[in-house]
Amino acid sequence: MTERTDVVIVGAGPVGLFAVFELGLLNIKCHIIDNLDKVGGQCAELYPEKPIYDIPSRPIVTGQELTDELLKQINPFQAKFHLNQQVDKITKSEYGWIVETSVGTTIEAKCIVIAAGAGSFVPRKLLIENIDKFENTNVFYAIRNKSMFENKKLLIAGGGDSALDWTNELSKKSNVTLIHRRKEFRAAPDSVSKMQELESKGKVNFLKGVIKSINESSDNKIIVSYQADENIQEVEVDYLIPFFGLKMELGPISEWGLNLHENLIKVDTEKFETSVSSIFAIGDINWYPGKLKLILSGFHEAALMAQECFKYCFPDKKNKFQYTTSSKELQRKLGVK
Repeated sequence: MTERTDVVIVGAGPVGLFAVFELGLLNIKCHIIDNLDKVGGQCAELYPEKPIYDIPSRPIVTGQELTDELLKQINPFQAKFHLNQQVDKITKSEYGWIVETSVGTTIEAKCIVIAAGAGSFVPRKLLIENIDKFENTNVFYAIRNKSMFENKKLLIAGGGDSALDWTNELSKKSNVTLIHRRKEFRAAPDSVSKMQELESKGKVNFLKGVIKSINESSDNKIIVSYQADENIQEVEVDYLIPFFGLKMELGPISEWGLNLHENLIKVDTEKFETSVSSIFAIGDINWYPGKLKLILSGFHEAALMAQECFKYCFPDKKNKFQYTTSSKELQRKLGVK
């Protein structure tokens, strides 16, 4: 089933969220796609507690606080989110664009707005021979449906928040072993304490070592070999789940025929349109002379982009510029009493 909207926004970080607000003021409806499992982009995924000091009127705000308040601000516009998926393909259509994602979602829109930061967050893969053979069958880099891991024997690799949090969560219904190169972790102290308590109760196993290879076993299981001190050890599991953090890649966007500058998308500074009509790029993903990679710059770009999107979404209407401070119409949209 193909859904239809005015604009598809690629990226649910702060700039993508604010774009919903600017577009919403112009009665432009949005769908947002992000390959993370939550909104907020880099601010929420990597730096939720990191203080930000250069948001206008906010002497200090954390990444998560900024995300939460942007969500509150765009609530009147009822944007639809498609998380845990990335845009794999775009095709020109009579309506505008057909956008297809990695999980089969299909959306038709008049415009596309790329607000994907420096690209898509993708997991850092386990660098061992023949790993591709086991990916998406026995090796997974994210938990998208935790029920598939219930009552299974799992090996989780990593020492950060994701590894510890999922170790604690999945141990409720599965046999979980955590492997890390040392017994010290980078995760939140509370998560570490919970894991250590579960280990002391025999509900979680811990292995100190580095994964070296994977081989097939019987009954669709795998044998994971790891180096512990000077010795090579083996453990048989149903699934291996490495959590080695995230990296940024431009991904399929690089194949959309857009003019690029050092792996960033070139735009004009009048409307932040790319070299392809009705495709826009705002935030850290774009480039133009004098570009500053600041959230506040992305907010400015979103405002100008929205004015140009109006022309594609409502070609027969004239856009009357209004201020939220004085327009009763805009205030009604925002639920101002």
